[in-house]
Amino acid sequence: MTTTRSPHHVYVLRCSDDTFYTGYTTDVDRRVAEHDAGEGAKYTRGRTPVELVHVESYDSRSAAMSREYEIKQLSRDEKERLVEA
Repeated sequence: MTTTRSPHHVYVLRCSDDTFYTGYTTDVDRRVAEHDAGEGAKYTRGRTPVELVHVESYDSRSAAMSREYEIKQLSRDEKERLVEA
């Protein structure tokens, strides 16, 4: 992970049905607002409101997207531990 100047972010949302959604963005605030407005990913459209529970920042898009993939492969219990850390 790097500093906040890094433009690439991986984020985890907790949806209203208590499921997790993981995504990549260059603007976390904008992206969360899109999800909440029903304009984000198809997965989150019927699961609003969403809560931002975890963010990681990276210097490169490829590093962020690799981490996004890693998080998506975690079990629910592992994701719970990640967002609680």
